[in-house]
Amino acid sequence: MPSAKIFYDSDADLSLLEGKTIVFLGFGNQGAAQAQNLRDTGIPNDKILIANRPDSYADDAKSKGFIVENDIAKAASVADVIFLLIPDQVQPRVFNDVVQSTLKDTATIVVASGYNVFFKLLQFKPTQDVVMVAPRMIGSSVRSLFVKGQGFPCFASAEQNGTGKALEIAVALSRAIGATKAGAIASSAYEETAMDLFAEQALWPNIITLFREGFSVLKEAGCSDEALCYEMWMSKEPAEIFERAAEDGFIAQLKYHSVVSQYGQLSGALALDGVAVREHFKNILHNQVLNGKFCKEFSKIEADLEKDGYDNPLNELYRKTEETELVQAEKRVRARLADLIKSGQQ
Repeated sequence: MPSAKIFYDSDADLSLLEGKTIVFLGFGNQGAAQAQNLRDTGIPNDKILIANRPDSYADDAKSKGFIVENDIAKAASVADVIFLLIPDQVQPRVFNDVVQSTLKDTATIVVASGYNVFFKLLQFKPTQDVVMVAPRMIGSSVRSLFVKGQGFPCFASAEQNGTGKALEIAVALSRAIGATKAGAIASSAYEETAMDLFAEQALWPNIITLFREGFSVLKEAGCSDEALCYEMWMSKEPAEIFERAAEDGFIAQLKYHSVVSQYGQLSGALALDGVAVREHFKNILHNQVLNGKFCKEFSKIEADLEKDGYDNPLNELYRKTEETELVQAEKRVRARLADLIKSGQQ
């Protein structure tokens, strides 16, 4: 496949945003960061509207000087551009039932995740633009890097070109929030969703399992809870490894390890049966993620995620996971550390 196009400041035309009312549906980590960046880029404050129910997020927006509208439908009615920055699982209900009926026929809808667009869970008018502007990091970093004059990784795409200017608007918005300083990567809702869900349902479950079973094997071999927790993650060594990987290269970061470590990691990785892992991963990608199986299953339990206790399926998953030896051992270690800190202060 050809390399993806990367959009920089020089590719963006901010005049496309002049005079437009830009509404942020939600003022959480991403909403707060992107709205502030947009304003600091030069979008007038009176052209930025925060649509949020009366809560701490609305109070935060007001404290930062933004205009807040608690009536979501009313806010949507004046939007030329609307950022959907509420959780994926509630977007279809809020957008389809509240927002869409009052939204302008030529409005631009901006998503930061491809999930609801790829699985066609949002009801758009054919004359509207649908674009993805998806920072690849948490909101606090989107803001802090902007303040430092640096860019951040971001995906940008046009998913529906109702006005004929969808991609140009996506790039302009990417620049307005500060992404094109480092380069916004041309992507798609398909690509973002495939990678995101694959990481969540294939890569990380396997990593959790490897740590869980590795912990158990070493525990059986006589290693203590304290030594295991610190050796495996509480020392923050894994975080440092990934930081070095981002800076120097996924394999090149090994040069910071001992020769024994380098030899062990490289020879061990090459000796593992990658074919079996690859087939397992392909099965998850094609028969769970891309075919919509997970999406359908998740949609069935979406309402239950607002329940309390173990009637909430997510809480039940946490309960089962917390029964594992790794989690129980970590609780014992952290409790002991807290007792030691407490006794030292007395």
